[in-house]
Amino acid sequence: MDAIYAADLTKRYKDKTAVDGISFSVKEGECLALLGVNGAGKTTTIRMLSCLSEPNGGEAKIFGHSVKSEKDEVKKLVGISTQDTAVAENLTVEENLLFMTSLYLEKKDCKERTEEIIKMFHLKEVRNKKAKTLSGGWKRKLSIAMAIIGRPKVLFLDEPTLGLDVLARRELWKEIEALKSSMTIILTTHYMEEAESLSDRIAIMINGKIKAEGSLEELEKMTGQTGLENVFVNIAEQ
Repeated sequence: MDAIYAADLTKRYKDKTAVDGISFSVKEGECLALLGVNGAGKTTTIRMLSCLSEPNGGEAKIFGHSVKSEKDEVKKLVGISTQDTAVAENLTVEENLLFMTSLYLEKKDCKERTEEIIKMFHLKEVRNKKAKTLSGGWKRKLSIAMAIIGRPKVLFLDEPTLGLDVLARRELWKEIEALKSSMTIILTTHYMEEAESLSDRIAIMINGKIKAEGSLEELEKMTGQTGLENVFVNIAEQ
């Protein structure tokens, strides 16, 4: 069974089709990089797959559960870290994590799970700091940590390193790489090096449609280009 399956998935607004009948699948344990310029439909796709937005057409399933008719089941299976870092600014790192664990676990288990996450993401040095005092890198790390509190089988990372400096970005890559062994990931990013480093396969969206999909090697062969940036430009300009 595919971890993620989409067939003719469509999202229309009054004056625009944001996602135009896309079909793709992601195998369990894979990381798919979803690439495209701003407005290509990447975030809208993630919102539909995570039940934050209702499709106008087509179907998508997470481990066989429909995002249209089985939302409660889908929500148990997915975690999402959005572009806008969703943390409570006036709570400490530990308080943010404890709050999230309380949504998924019994009270007696919250402290143990919080400690697991603090250790996993190396958050010990900032655990007592309020989120509003954290650097961008620490906030992004906290956001992803909160997204996996419920042990999701599928994780959506929407531009997880947006705005971070090179060192902070590389540090977060290590955390994401470590997650790949335990969950399926869809990653959106504008950083080609990030997609090359983390993904198993790449899908390129242009104007709401998936124009190309495959491993980097397959896309290079298809376009006659070398390197993901050159591949992306070649496909985007067609």
